[in-house]
Amino acid sequence: MSGKVSTECFRSAFKAIDKDVVRWFPGHMGRGLKQMQHKLRSVDCVIEVHDARIPMSGRNTDFKYTISGVKPHILVLNKVDLIEKKFVNQIKDLLRKDYEHIIFTNCNDRQCNGVKRIFPLAQELINNSNRYNRSHDEDYNIMIIGVPNVGKSSLVNALRIRHLGKGKASHVGAAPGITRSVLNKIKMCEKPLFYMLDTPGILTPKITNVEAGLKLALCATIQDHLVGEKVMTDYLLFWLNQQKRFDYVNYFKLDKPSDNILDVLTHVSKENNKVLKIRNHLNEYVLRPDLDAAAKMMLKAFRETSLGRIMLDEDLLR
Repeated sequence: MSGKVSTECFRSAFKAIDKDVVRWFPGHMGRGLKQMQHKLRSVDCVIEVHDARIPMSGRNTDFKYTISGVKPHILVLNKVDLIEKKFVNQIKDLLRKDYEHIIFTNCNDRQCNGVKRIFPLAQELINNSNRYNRSHDEDYNIMIIGVPNVGKSSLVNALRIRHLGKGKASHVGAAPGITRSVLNKIKMCEKPLFYMLDTPGILTPKITNVEAGLKLALCATIQDHLVGEKVMTDYLLFWLNQQKRFDYVNYFKLDKPSDNILDVLTHVSKENNKVLKIRNHLNEYVLRPDLDAAAKMMLKAFRETSLGRIMLDEDLLR
């Protein structure tokens, strides 16, 4: 969208919703965390995977203390193809204080340089570390961890296909929470002999920042219905307007930017013939905009980069 847009009447802050809405810590996550801790003695290196769209908001800070410990640690920021390249170095600079080794990946790209770098770096870090009870073992064991739906299983499969030329070993799904337990060893490479433990996605038990929780939800690390598509799209609209990202105006054929999610969803539903047939107080059938369907369309447009390549933690880089 071209031309100067006045945002003086737009919201300057997002109204907090019930914080219980953005908490999701099912029992299988708690069990998975304990399993991961028990397996740590047999692990030589931890690979922590995040979504590059939420490199700060998407991190489970508990991992740093409960999982990694003294083990060599590699941070992988996956889905780098969904953000603008200009943010890569800025993200690295911001995260250097917590992570020495940071790799960006796109697991859908068979030629991804980030995927190519992971095992050579892991081997180097392991060989230069104290392996304690595994010092005489010739094989290398890696544990892959991260919040739900950031591409952990996709990374396992990409590495396995690259180094073994074999098919997929981990199920990949669009919904968060597909992997529900720590799996047995998965062979990843013959020379050197690498094995990997895939793990369930683990969110922090308490998300205290509502906006961080909504960013997690927008990136599908929380199941949509647990937060509500209309709440999520309302925050997305707020964020887009705050960052002056107005691609949504042309994409949804709006006349101008709007700060009212109901107006936007009503327009999207009418434009795409998404309507509901319901009975009114006279027991007559009338047509009403299907706001839920419109919200799903808006979320899909964001997730497929139809609204642009968006890094949701852009506001945290300043």
